[in-house]
Amino acid sequence: MPFVTTGLDRLVESRPPLPGRGRAALLCNATTISSRGVPTAEAAAGCPGLRLERIFTPQHGFAAEKQDNMIPSSDGVHARLRVPLISLYGEQREPDPAAFDGLDALIIDLQDVGTRVYTFLVTALFTIRGALARGVPVIVLDRPNPIGGAVDGPVLEEGFRSFVGTADTPLRHGLTAAEYLLYGSWRMGLIAEEAARRVAAGARRAAREGPDGAGKSEPRVGEAPLSILPLAGWRRDMYFDATGLLWTMPSPNMPALETAIVYPGQVLLEGTNLSEGRGTTRPFEIFGAPFVDPPDVLSRLGGTAGCSPLAGALLREVAFEPMFQKHADRTCRGFHIHVVDRPAYAPVRFTVSLLAAIRRAHGDAFAWREPPYEYEWERMPIDLLCGTDRVRRAIDGGADCAEIAASWEEPLRAYRERVGPLLLYDD
Repeated sequence: MPFVTTGLDRLVESRPPLPGRGRAALLCNATTISSRGVPTAEAAAGCPGLRLERIFTPQHGFAAEKQDNMIPSSDGVHARLRVPLISLYGEQREPDPAAFDGLDALIIDLQDVGTRVYTFLVTALFTIRGALARGVPVIVLDRPNPIGGAVDGPVLEEGFRSFVGTADTPLRHGLTAAEYLLYGSWRMGLIAEEAARRVAAGARRAAREGPDGAGKSEPRVGEAPLSILPLAGWRRDMYFDATGLLWTMPSPNMPALETAIVYPGQVLLEGTNLSEGRGTTRPFEIFGAPFVDPPDVLSRLGGTAGCSPLAGALLREVAFEPMFQKHADRTCRGFHIHVVDRPAYAPVRFTVSLLAAIRRAHGDAFAWREPPYEYEWERMPIDLLCGTDRVRRAIDGGADCAEIAASWEEPLRAYRERVGPLLLYDD
């Protein structure tokens, strides 16, 4: 049996009473499963007292089949349950108000990957906003942050909110799905700070009581505008492979835990003309471009072939040909990131160091990607990803990573102070 119990397992095994007549919508995709391997939709539909009315789906489609950004998903019908599937990725990224008619609850079960720009929890926040505006209570089924509770990178600034970031967190935010949605709901003004603290206190008690704790602790699910079925057994220093849970690909280019570990930094390559490895079997771990000279880049980092001076990981020189997306069918030279010391590895600092070195080595060939990006048509993609334009401007100005990261320290300190009272789990 898994060491960690998820919120979905609590729902299935503890069967907490649901509000009203139990008519619920789910926000999930087919990749979230119970500890017995049953997908969320089927597991929820089998819960006594729960009437599944519809399923909202995030980016990449309900089956997590859509490969790339800005590839819309269509509405449909669940093949076995015969309930409507409503896509929230395309021109419509927030539910129509009428989608909440006749509901007693919205239940959210999404596997985040610990990075602010992964759009699942942005979709969840938009859906929470719609539900609360219609008086429909929200129940969040928590899932682990697969890369633990550490934080790294710039904190989202006010002028850079978008579909790849709406809550003012750092790139590597260090929160579970429920912690993120609780914090984001407060920061977006959907619930008051004092209400968020009460929800956190109740969920914290339930987490400590174990898998049956949700039935003993207040508030009960559905009685508050937002309630949480928390994890049991999870600690902030845990990576996903310590949980005993099965890894399922939440989206096509997130095939493994190793992908998620590098993603908070390597996702920044989406804002450049470098291939982030889409179209290979190791996206985000492998990266490069036809113009990259790996020895030159390494030398600017202070390393040599087979040796990286950057903490926590090794850079192995590779050549690859992406099957699709950037530089498709062209030979790219670059690196494979091998993380060898997880506690020492700071993914955002690591990638910013790489970008600064590549910018110095290949200033004439390297370029920042132009819009559009994730339904934003004017602002620079790299700025949306970073949540600030300071990183791009600093790299263009020749700054090194130490200088750039120093500007993050005070915002990170303030973030830790804000979010601390809403954390549900111990170190």
